[in-house]
Amino acid sequence: MFAQPSGFPGPYESFDGVWYDALEAAGIEDFRFHDLRHTTASYLAAQGASILEIADTLGHKTLSMVKRCAHLTQSHKVSAIERLAKERGL
Repeated sequence: MFAQPSGFPGPYESFDGVWYDALEAAGIEDFRFHDLRHTTASYLAAQGASILEIADTLGHKTLSMVKRCAHLTQSHKVSAIERLAKERGL
């Protein structure tokens, strides 16, 4: 939820209009606000954040939800294996 610009308590209730106006102005199609959660999870994972850190940041209650949101590229997976091998002297 977003705080109201006026500073009053409670959620910002007129966000949809602003969001869709911004998407249209930017020429972005087929994009939902929720997609930003997936992007955040993926960026955090790519930077080495643990599954628990990602879950806590995004408010996920289960690790399966984190796994569904944090999409890693093949190069990130290879990099993780290479770091492990290096640490083990392999």
